[in-house]
Amino acid sequence: MLQINHLYKNYGKFQAVNDLNLHIEKGDLFGFVGPNGAGKTTTIRMVCGLMPPTSGSIQINGIDALSNPKDIKKQIGYVPDFFGVYDNLKVTEYMDFYGSMYGMSSRDIAKISDDLLELVNLSDKKEVYVDTLSRGMKQRLCVARALIHNPALLVLDEPNSGLDPRARVEMKELLLNLKSMGKTIVISSHILSELSEMCNSIGIMNRGHLVIAGKIDDVMSQVFGKNQIIITIEGDMEPAVRMLKEHVNVKVESVGEKEIRIFHSLTQMEIAQLIAELIGRGILVTGFHTQEGNLEALFMELTGGAENAIESNC
Repeated sequence: MLQINHLYKNYGKFQAVNDLNLHIEKGDLFGFVGPNGAGKTTTIRMVCGLMPPTSGSIQINGIDALSNPKDIKKQIGYVPDFFGVYDNLKVTEYMDFYGSMYGMSSRDIAKISDDLLELVNLSDKKEVYVDTLSRGMKQRLCVARALIHNPALLVLDEPNSGLDPRARVEMKELLLNLKSMGKTIVISSHILSELSEMCNSIGIMNRGHLVIAGKIDDVMSQVFGKNQIIITIEGDMEPAVRMLKEHVNVKVESVGEKEIRIFHSLTQMEIAQLIAELIGRGILVTGFHTQEGNLEALFMELTGGAENAIESNC
């Protein structure tokens, strides 16, 4: 569906995007994550034909974006972070305007517009002026507008920015509905908890580099094993930390006053042996429990921790 090879974007000596390679499959809901200034929006703008790359190639459905800019824009529906709407138009007029920009007939626009407004739960707002809609409604209208020409790829840059909790839930439900219909979606967001609930694949950018990309479960396993264990210890933590660091399949993620959090790729038997070894060395283990790795921990691991922290829940 989307294939990016050796993509660069330079501003003088500054490399905003550095040798980015990415493949997104048809039907994926792909989450694009990274701290501010990582290069996400620059990459999205190049994919959408809004900014030329310094070098590299972008293909959507086998069409080369650089040599076929008009054709490629027909393949993409784009919802920017700061969306522009024509407040003096009614909702139906707004949809008509954008449909006409793609050369669609009035009859086709009317039919598709009705279907899309029903999809985004705005059927009862057809004759309402855009400026009277709430921010969440305007954002859903922008998604409908981006789908008017039935693009192969829907790209959303921070679609939940500035939305209240209810509007965020409505946007999430809309995107999951589109995914269930087989639509390929790329979404950039700072809200890690929401991405983990929606996306089946993810890419993490940092300082212009795509650090890792793939199916979420595969990425989790690749970085630190699928699961994490929190071990509670009474007394001196240092002997336990030293012992855990000796294990090839264990990574010590954090050490608290009484808890050690580790990532691992161990079997259940190996976990039992690990705990038994701690106890055998005289370490007072008072409890332990397992947790699945999460997107926040993955992000912190790959982007250098707190200095690059972004919103994990809101």
